[in-house]
Amino acid sequence: MRKGGKRKSTSQKQETEVKASSSSQENQKENHKLASQAKRAKTSKPQPQLEYFEDKRNLEDLWKAAFPVGTEWDQLDSVYQFNWNFSNLEEAFEEGGRLYGKKVYLFGCTEPQLVPYKGENKVICIPVVVAVVSPFPPSDKIGINSVQREAEEIVPMKQMKMDWVPYIPLENRDSQVDRLQSQMFILSCTQRRVALKQMKIDRLKKYEYCLPYFYQPLKEDELEQSTEVQIIFPAAQKPVFCEFDWELDELDEFTDQLIEADELDKDKKDAFKEFVKERVREAKKANRQAREARKKALEEMSEETKAAFENMRFYKFYPIPTPDTPDVSNVKAPFINRYYGKAHEVL
Repeated sequence: MRKGGKRKSTSQKQETEVKASSSSQENQKENHKLASQAKRAKTSKPQPQLEYFEDKRNLEDLWKAAFPVGTEWDQLDSVYQFNWNFSNLEEAFEEGGRLYGKKVYLFGCTEPQLVPYKGENKVICIPVVVAVVSPFPPSDKIGINSVQREAEEIVPMKQMKMDWVPYIPLENRDSQVDRLQSQMFILSCTQRRVALKQMKIDRLKKYEYCLPYFYQPLKEDELEQSTEVQIIFPAAQKPVFCEFDWELDELDEFTDQLIEADELDKDKKDAFKEFVKERVREAKKANRQAREARKKALEEMSEETKAAFENMRFYKFYPIPTPDTPDVSNVKAPFINRYYGKAHEVL
């Protein structure tokens, strides 16, 4: 009996040890599991917050794509320092807008104006976009003129690395350009700014004096009627800048007035008079040739082309006011340039 009781006692002890060992192993597993979960919790990266970007408008960069002709190179950055809003231009191409469904040629320009901004008046280079509604390009030429230049130049656009190119709206930029029937064309310039340092000063300045050229054969040009000539007479002290009207001004009297005003040296009187006479002869010849060219162009022009010129329309777009940009509402003007004259509508 004692032997049997001893075996039973030993057996119970072994069973207790096995249970304790098993319980210890389970505790270790549980602790390991909790430790692993804690480790994963510590090493897991925080989920990034979703950022929402406003969808770009289909024609949002149209105003930037149109090269600002005649703007000084060192002023370009100041033009783009503001996020100008041309939604009025974009809306004009939507259904019901002035330009909807029409073939349009657009070019940019800038107008330095004194405007209010953040409580003070500042001279700001304001971007402007001119839209020409026409079935064909209004011109393939550029005018180069300034007070400092003796003579006006009319040159092919490509000579100044400019041309009319299709504008592709954002939604179509994955398509092949040649397959798109574009109705919008912008005046583009491929001259790289990085190459300007190697450019001669005279060539560089030409870009600043450029004006989009337009000739309206159905209307007599103001230059054809003009009797004035710009005079830039070279002199040792300083050049003589003036305007001479061969119908209103008498040359001897005109010259004497310049001498009295100390604008011209007395010993240069005869040379100045010959200089003016030569400029007048050149101007009269240019006027005569312009009238003859216009007459010939009209004779050779088809009725379809005449109708196109008659129906051509110019629209001038200014940026609309926003809290982040200067208000240009009070400086809007219909005048485009000396070739295009005034816009039919200013927006």
